[in-house]
Amino acid sequence: MTIVRGEPDATRGPISETEATAEVPGVLPEGLTGFIGYLLRRVFAQFTTFADGPEDGSRDFLVLDALTGGDWVSQLDLAERLGINRTIMVGVIDRLEGRGQVLRTRNPDNRRQYILSLTDEGRSAVEAGRRAVAERDARLTAALTPEQVTRLNTLLARLLPQGTQDLVQGTEHLVEQAHHRLRRLGDEKLAGTGLRVRHYGPLSILATHGPCPQQRLAQELAITGPATSQLVDELVDGGMVHRGRDPHDRRRHALELTELGHTQLKAVAEAVDLLAADTAVLLGPGGEDELRALLVQLLEPAHPGVAEAAGRRG
Repeated sequence: MTIVRGEPDATRGPISETEATAEVPGVLPEGLTGFIGYLLRRVFAQFTTFADGPEDGSRDFLVLDALTGGDWVSQLDLAERLGINRTIMVGVIDRLEGRGQVLRTRNPDNRRQYILSLTDEGRSAVEAGRRAVAERDARLTAALTPEQVTRLNTLLARLLPQGTQDLVQGTEHLVEQAHHRLRRLGDEKLAGTGLRVRHYGPLSILATHGPCPQQRLAQELAITGPATSQLVDELVDGGMVHRGRDPHDRRRHALELTELGHTQLKAVAEAVDLLAADTAVLLGPGGEDELRALLVQLLEPAHPGVAEAAGRRG
């Protein structure tokens, strides 16, 4: 099974390959490590790095597993509950139906809806999928004890919408769904601003270290060059960052926040803080610290020092 590199918002399409594989090993930016949403994104990326199957496999399994509880009377409702783009969901069901794993019939009470049913072939696929998920989860969470994994899954489930928590099984899938939900909630707080929560990192680092070369920004964020270029292009196009000459080396370009960039940094910082507050409420008393510690434990082998940094920021 593999993590799905897609945006589970019914109104948006898949994220780019550049964004999905952006993170690289190294020291993480201390200013971000206190945020659950950021740590989740890094764990999601870490799990994605170890993908060992087709990208569609994870999404297919989520749908099949959800159908083990009985027929689903609305394909659209199931897509929304699982956080799968509705257009992508059509392709998923087409694929599963073609394999004989799902039966799709018109809803006699609403001809615009399809009832989804699991076939015997589908049940066999679920059983095999659950074994594969368990084996993969064991590898991905090797840094944790069984008790810690159970607690991690419990906390991750709290970040999912009501009605979805019982549909998502396995640490890998819970990380994926929780990551996407927090990102969506954060972006909703920035609606109409032209900003996304992912812009907080580069804007905050440029406010502290700018003007600086793009390579320095990539190092500070611990992300790839292509991912940095994508972020910088978005910020330059939005008038928030200016590409000028490096004052220390006139042969190189340097990035610097514009006046608008400083203003927008305040807006995105406020949204990030609001998201952190919402996350703490969802996790309940003590849950935020627990989840942060568990995520950090998963990240520590690839990102030395993250535990200490997160402890200072948490």
